[in-house]
Formats: sequence, structure tokens, C-alpha cells
Amino acid sequence: MSATLEVEPVPKPVSREAAGPARIRRPSRRTAARRSLRRHWQLYLLVVVPLAYFVIFKYIPIANAVIAFKNYSPVKGPWGSEWVGFRNFELFFANPVFWTLVKNTFILAAYTVLASFPIPIILAIALNEIRNGRFKKIVQLVTYAPYFISTVVVVSMTILVLSPRLGFVNDAIGLFGVPAVDFLGNPDYFRHIYVWSDVWQTTGYSAVIYLAALAGIDPALHESAKIDGATRLQRIWYVDLPGIMPTAVIILVLGVGNIMSIGFEKAFLLQNPLNLAQSEIIATYVYKTGLLNADFSMATAIGLFNSVINLFLLLGVNFAAKRITGNGLWS
Repeated sequence: MSATLEVEPVPKPVSREAAGPARIRRPSRRTAARRSLRRHWQLYLLVVVPLAYFVIFKYIPIANAVIAFKNYSPVKGPWGSEWVGFRNFELFFANPVFWTLVKNTFILAAYTVLASFPIPIILAIALNEIRNGRFKKIVQLVTYAPYFISTVVVVSMTILVLSPRLGFVNDAIGLFGVPAVDFLGNPDYFRHIYVWSDVWQTTGYSAVIYLAALAGIDPALHESAKIDGATRLQRIWYVDLPGIMPTAVIILVLGVGNIMSIGFEKAFLLQNPLNLAQSEIIATYVYKTGLLNADFSMATAIGLFNSVINLFLLLGVNFAAKRITGNGLWS
């Protein structure tokens, strides 16, 4: 009698595809935020102070921009004053000085951006190529020191230097038989005086930013360029300039974004009745309208118009820079 041995078949393993995708439980956003807060609470604590500064002094005051659409009365306050809609804007646009203010502001700001943008880059590259450490420190000190001089002192120095009677500029040109020139009284000289005094004051500070960007360039790129026989100028053109391009684009975008918010202080201090044709800009007009004439609604409307123009310029230039160079404020 023979016995039969029955062997049960071994079940085949089920593949992951047949079983279906495994479900992985991901933590919710609230849970992930709590976990990140517990792990990095020191970093979040550092953010609290600057965030509070912007909220208190930048974002909350935006609500008071409603004054631009009202006939503001200090007694009734910004919310109790009479609503007039766009009347303040219409009055400003119909004002004969409107186009003069816009033209003076735009030309002065564009001149400042164009003059102050390339010079710090040139200075930073020149300092980066200097091998004498002592001379490099002296040049950095001489170019960086004017940044710590207040605008009032700079304007006072400018007035003394360009004075028709006491200024050494007129004394110097007088040696060649040229009669004394009233630089501050001639409106044609105002923009040049404003821009180049600003360049003198800020070039050293701006160059530090580009020096930091140059320090971040990989030295192996320069070594490779030397091996390939590149000259110093070629290394500057093909290694240094592309290396600082992202920083330069961001600074240019920010500069153009503030092109209509040119500084009030220096323009007002250099202003006089003789050069008013070119020195009167939106910032000085807002000061005279709002504080001297106590027309707060009109001044707020002008300031709001200025801010909107700046916003569109910032977005437009950032978009163009992103399309052309691939770099912008928001990646």
C-alpha cells in the first residue's frame, strides 16, 4: 500500500503594485508648525522684534492712508472726517505744478541711480585686485568714512565749498581767469551737485556689499582662468562680474523701486528760491503742503500716489530683471 504525500502550494508574494500604494500619514500643517517651533524657537524669537517693528511702524499706519480720500479734520480724526473720494487726487493732477514735480523727481532719482550704481562696483573690483593690504585699508577708510557724515553736515560742506565768495572751487577756477559762479543759485547745477555729493557720500558703503559678494566667488574659478591664460581684465569680465551679478541686480531693482521716493532732506536743504525750478520735487512739495499749509489730506494723497508709482516700478523692473538675467527679488 503506497502513501501519497500532499504538498500545499506556497503562496506567491504579492507585489507592491498589486497591493496598491502604501498610505503614508503625513503630519498636518499645524503639527509641523508646532514641531518646527519647538525645535527652532531661538530663530523664531529673533524674528519677533523686526516683525513687530514692521507691523507697528509700517503696516498699521497704512490704515491712516484713508485720509487721502477724506477732507481731514484733526477734531473729527481720520475715520470721522468727511469722505470726498478721489477729489484730492483730481486736484493734484489738475495742479499746474504736477508735471513739473513728477519730471523733477524722476530725472533727479534716475540720475542718482545711474550714477551711483556702477561706481561702487568699479571701486569694489579695484579694491579686490589690490595686493598691498595697507594701501587697501587706507582706500577703504577714505571712501567709507563719508557715509557716517550726516546729511546736514554734507550740505553745509557743499555750500561752503561752492560759495561764490569763500568756496575754494571758485578760487581755483579764478586762477584761470574765470569769473565766480553761483553754483547753488543756478538751477542747471542743482542736479549735478545733488547727485555727485550723494555718490561721494555713499560709494564706499555700497562697495562693501560688492566686496562681500566678490569674497564669495570660488577661487578655483580664478585658478582655472589663469591656467587657461586669461589676463586680469578677462578674469574680471568673465569671473568677477558674473559672480556679483545677482547682488548687483537686486540692488538695482531696489534702487529703481525707490526712484520716486528720493530723499527729502538733502533736496530741501540745497533748495533756495533761485534753483526752485529744478529742486522742487514731490517730497519737498508734500512737506510744504502737509506741514506748512496744514493740508493733510492733499499731502497724504500725493504721498499715496508716489508710493503706488514706486510699487509698479519695483514690480516692473523686477519682472524685467528676472526675464533677462534670471535673478530678482523673489526667486
